[in-house]
Amino acid sequence: MTILLYLIPLALLMGLIGLVSFIWALKSGQYNDLDGAAQRILIDDENAP
Repeated sequence: MTILLYLIPLALLMGLIGLVSFIWALKSGQYNDLDGAAQRILIDDENAP
């Protein structure tokens, strides 16, 4: 039962780290152009060797 004293704060800390990293990704523009990457993979490069 004493292991819960370690696991619960650890789980909360990991959740907080995940939330902070998600908010950082939103603010830094990681999700601004979701369709651009999907379209770029279909475009052929003219300068390919």
